[in-house]
Amino acid sequence: MFDELQPLPPDPILALTPAYRADPNPDKIDLGAGVYKDEHGKTPVMAAVKQAERTLLAKQDSKAYVGPAGATGFNEALAELAFGADLAGALGSRRTSLQTPGGCGGLRLAAEFLARANAGATVWVSDPSWPNHVPLLCAAGLGIAHYPYYDFDSHSLRFDAMIDSLGKAASGDVVLLHGCCHNPCGADLDREQWLALRELALANGFTVLIDMAYQGLGDGIERDAAGVRLLAEALPELLLVSSCSKNFGLYRERTGALSVICRSATVAKAAASQLAAIARASYSMPPDHGAAVVQTILENSDLRASWEAELAAMRERINGLRGALAERLAAAGTGRDFSFIEREKGMFSFLGVSPEQAEALVNQYGIYLVKSGRINVAGVNEANIGYLTRSLAVLLRTSP
Repeated sequence: MFDELQPLPPDPILALTPAYRADPNPDKIDLGAGVYKDEHGKTPVMAAVKQAERTLLAKQDSKAYVGPAGATGFNEALAELAFGADLAGALGSRRTSLQTPGGCGGLRLAAEFLARANAGATVWVSDPSWPNHVPLLCAAGLGIAHYPYYDFDSHSLRFDAMIDSLGKAASGDVVLLHGCCHNPCGADLDREQWLALRELALANGFTVLIDMAYQGLGDGIERDAAGVRLLAEALPELLLVSSCSKNFGLYRERTGALSVICRSATVAKAAASQLAAIARASYSMPPDHGAAVVQTILENSDLRASWEAELAAMRERINGLRGALAERLAAAGTGRDFSFIEREKGMFSFLGVSPEQAEALVNQYGIYLVKSGRINVAGVNEANIGYLTRSLAVLLRTSP
């Protein structure tokens, strides 16, 4: 029965990592993989995570199942991190939260839940968006529409066009938003834009799904969640997917959560039962280790302070790299304005190169990036920034 299957092309982002590793170029740079890297190009285990793991190793006395909804303590701690203590409390039993296998697991769980609630639902996705958003949503049978978000020429938001497009979204539709540090462009909504989206959602009755994978890596834990909280405090329905991959460095532990806000406690109770059933039929129950680590950190004041300090250092390094990269590109004589890189947030930005130029950077210079021109800013360091900016300057001066 398998003989007619045809091979699929490799994931364009994931395929960069083995190609980078096999490249003999001593000056090669990996700007593709979406993981945080320190000044030495390593993705370290956070000190607070190491300490939490030691605590768990000493005290954990069982590996029994946690159940389809995961650990209640983790779910509540992560919901409070996202919504804030006051709002999380005010939402009360209108909110239900489930532990998921990473942000991807949360998105897929949300998609399956939305398909049960409205099999004909259309999800509006930003142009551009993280490439895996559409496959995750389509796998549940949901329809996809796109709304304009980013202007590649001016490297700025197309907010008026976004609002005009989303004016067509109606009750029964879902609008997917990035909570902060937009992947792939790094251009985020400001407070007034979040408020405008809130008013549009209230007027049109569409449901909002927010993917927040980078809380704490833009402007800080609280400020990065401001838009989420503005919507959550006013909308009758909202879905939020939280990931611990980036801000806790738990990439391979697959740790995340899905929170669903409903019109009433009665509806939330029904939603919780539906979500648990979907989880049970999909992966039975989520892995425990990463969630136990996060819960241990967030419930211990010393560990939380250590984690927040290390997260702040990561954030400051990324923001510093943005400024340094913009400055060095200007000094290299590229003939272009790269100041937008400093204004954007999180790990990603578009360089503004064509697919052909991106391919040339890979093949001729060993600078690995996605064909769209998206780079992981955290892959830049003091040792490679000179080679990167010189190479890009030569390419831009010599290629069409």
